[in-house]
Amino acid sequence: MDKIKDTRSFMRITHRYLGYFLAGIMAVYGLSGVLLVYRDTDFLKKEKNYDKVIEKNLSEKELGKELKIKNFEVEKTEGTVLKFKQGTYNAATGEAKYSKKELPFVLDKMTKLHKSQSKDAISPLSTFFGLSLFFFVISSFWMFNPKSKVFKRGMIFAIAGLIVSILLLLI
Repeated sequence: MDKIKDTRSFMRITHRYLGYFLAGIMAVYGLSGVLLVYRDTDFLKKEKNYDKVIEKNLSEKELGKELKIKNFEVEKTEGTVLKFKQGTYNAATGEAKYSKKELPFVLDKMTKLHKSQSKDAISPLSTFFGLSLFFFVISSFWMFNPKSKVFKRGMIFAIAGLIVSILLLLI
């Protein structure tokens, strides 16, 4: 293995091998990030039909939450049957028949990487990945001699990237 002589060599070596290690994770996060951009469309989604019995006499708000349907709205009620855009719900029996458009299993799991919370089993991976990306940011400043032309140009690009990201956040 490479010898660590100083901070610069430590940063370069760690940056290199951590980069190789994270290549697969970055590919998954990158692809799933692109998929999330189009989450408000039906891109790659397939319609899936559900027929299940849930709790009886749910309110409109409770029903939408139970079925996990965003912007849920009952269009009309016929007796005990509530009709909504995606299907029907019989409040007397608890029977719900509805359809949802969902990503295929693997793609759905990939997009959930971006939505993980501290209680999720995947949260340590998300934390490790975030900290590793932050390390990449810091360690990249040790890749070139600070007196070199490449480093000075790199600093200009880094500052420009920071400004652009702050401006986009404020818009």
